[in-house]
Amino acid sequence: MSNIKSVAKLAACSIATVSRCFNAPHLVRPATLARVMEISRQQKFRPSIIGQQLRRNQTDLVGVMLPSLGNPVFADCIGGIEQVLGQHNKRMLLTTTQYDSSKEEQFIEILLRQKVDGLLLTVADTKSSRALALLSTENMPYVLMYNHAAGYETVSVDDRKAACDAVRHLLGFGHRRIAMLAGFLTASDRSAHRYLGYRDAMLEAGLEPMPLSEVDFGTRTLETQLQYWFHTMSRRPTAIFCSTDLLALEVIKALRQRSIHIPQDISVMGFDGLEYGQLIEPALATISQPNGEIGRQAAERLLRQLGGELNERQSLFLNHTLLAGRSVGLPQAGGS
Repeated sequence: MSNIKSVAKLAACSIATVSRCFNAPHLVRPATLARVMEISRQQKFRPSIIGQQLRRNQTDLVGVMLPSLGNPVFADCIGGIEQVLGQHNKRMLLTTTQYDSSKEEQFIEILLRQKVDGLLLTVADTKSSRALALLSTENMPYVLMYNHAAGYETVSVDDRKAACDAVRHLLGFGHRRIAMLAGFLTASDRSAHRYLGYRDAMLEAGLEPMPLSEVDFGTRTLETQLQYWFHTMSRRPTAIFCSTDLLALEVIKALRQRSIHIPQDISVMGFDGLEYGQLIEPALATISQPNGEIGRQAAERLLRQLGGELNERQSLFLNHTLLAGRSVGLPQAGGS
């Protein structure tokens, strides 16, 4: 089996020179470098990354824990993370909780056993997360994505302000009976912040918020809620604000199956800015958040921690954008 000693012998150079050919090729004479690399290719020799990592006491691995890959929001975020990590020759170990907060502590423990250098993660709720409690006992750099809470290093949009802007958009069209649909707040503190933004806008307009409608992110059964809105309530909502674009798209599909027209019969507003929402007709009105940039900024903050910079445990809020799609229109005459 080929090793660095045999390559050095065949190339008539020292082991240190072979090592420099792989780790600092700019320090090696071109003729020597070419000879060593050709012999390495012939001998099928590759230096052990694991050995290098053990000597440096670093694995160049970053652990990433997200709620799901079924939501393109997080896929876009991963793209941003990979872009930054690739520029620094670091790799990513990814795990997803499927919105099950009970898995967070277990998955963090698995990532720690893989000797990751740092962590990028999204938890269900910063206030009750056992995973964050575990990390508080570890000397492990980490940055939260999408979560935002005092005392943590986080990157996100201001969900409360963004949701308030979304509901103000609906109010601007004359809607007064605005319902909100969200995943269970216990599975997503982002939804909890967005609900507060919904309440802010409604109360600001002198309106009583409607009861929050929560659905399971996994099953997303809307039938019960639709029955309540359209058959049980004496006056159904004229607009629905959904805490995610995926929920909004499912609502639109369910409404169309009932021959309910959007926005003529009811308006629908989302949150996330997924490309899918802009490909349907009518295009989904939504709040767009810069998911790739959230991943990039979080990765850069983590790398600064790994480089020895002090973790200031501050929240970074990135700008959100309101996309005024045609899924929002005027309420029906007499409907407000």
